[in-house]
Amino acid sequence: MTGVDRVEHAYLHELLRRDAPLFGLIRSAIGFLLLDREGVARLAALVEGRETAPKAGRLERLLRRGQPARADAEALLRRAAVARAPAPFLARMLRRNLPAGVRYLNLGHANLTPRVFDAVHAVPGARAGVLVHDVIPLDHPELTRLGIPEVFARKMAAVARGADLVIHTTHAGRQRDEAQLARLGRVPPGRVAQLGMEPAGPAPAEVPTDLDLSSPYYVVLGTIEPRKNHALLLDLWDRLPAGPRLVVLGGRGWRNEAVFRRLDDLAAGGRVIERRGLSDGAVAAVLAGARALLFPSLAEGTGLPALEAAALGVPVICSDLPELREVMGDYPVYLAPTDGYAWSDVIGSIEQTGGSNRDRGARFVLPTWEDHFKTTLSPDW
Repeated sequence: MTGVDRVEHAYLHELLRRDAPLFGLIRSAIGFLLLDREGVARLAALVEGRETAPKAGRLERLLRRGQPARADAEALLRRAAVARAPAPFLARMLRRNLPAGVRYLNLGHANLTPRVFDAVHAVPGARAGVLVHDVIPLDHPELTRLGIPEVFARKMAAVARGADLVIHTTHAGRQRDEAQLARLGRVPPGRVAQLGMEPAGPAPAEVPTDLDLSSPYYVVLGTIEPRKNHALLLDLWDRLPAGPRLVVLGGRGWRNEAVFRRLDDLAAGGRVIERRGLSDGAVAAVLAGARALLFPSLAEGTGLPALEAAALGVPVICSDLPELREVMGDYPVYLAPTDGYAWSDVIGSIEQTGGSNRDRGARFVLPTWEDHFKTTLSPDW
């Protein structure tokens, strides 16, 4: 799961646990679907693999060409929906089916359009809250996929216009978020709620048998995209004398062709190893045995990989970013993300001590979802 996926999954479980009326709004290939509590529970079962979606019909597969799993999921949810509507009639559907005073929560940066906000506000007394994970596409357009900054700007403009509450994940992030919202016309009321963390337990049995973890290694974890700054570590490992290995965990992202070429050229059995598609338990097992997590990001929202490492008592060496300092406190070693020599010096120091600096986990307290939900699901907005 991505970081956004994990957040949505946590909310799904929490809201299903509560007794209050619950609805889910789904945008499908042929309009919007409204789910009741039973439908939302089926969505959770589908996400968790406890329910299998039937094969979608010919039209659904045609509209989701190249996305058969999504087409199948939409087919199941369409049958589970208590109401359906083409986009132009969304407001009428919500007005007819939702109770007055309903609270709409948008958690994943999807469906952030004037149409959706207007439709929600067509329900008497309804209010709309949006969790903004970060505004990196606007602050650092050079680090994102082509075309994304323009799309993201339209989404944030809709938030500025239509949100009744914005949830920010850090105080540092709130400053960045609100600077962009002000530029787009309006800063909605906001509150800060740090994301909770429930790390997966290590599952050594799920680690591929050909991944040898018997000799010292470091881990870099996350999508291989420009802002994660993998190039700094590859350059560093080119300069390091024979010694520890670097294990690169994460899927390949975008606009990083030079790094992809370097990874493609890795020698079998070499000191840099790339692995994709590992289970959460396998990732935790690999991370648990590392000398340290290396996290040289150029920009971050919350920095979930650093939290995952800290939860396992693994030392963290990360970029000196305000968001990471706020979330991680004094647990990591902080370095400038462009100072390769500083990173080399710190890794060299760890190697000189034989990787013995693993006592930090005892004094790191993970943020909890319980605390997060006290802020975001309170009745006072």
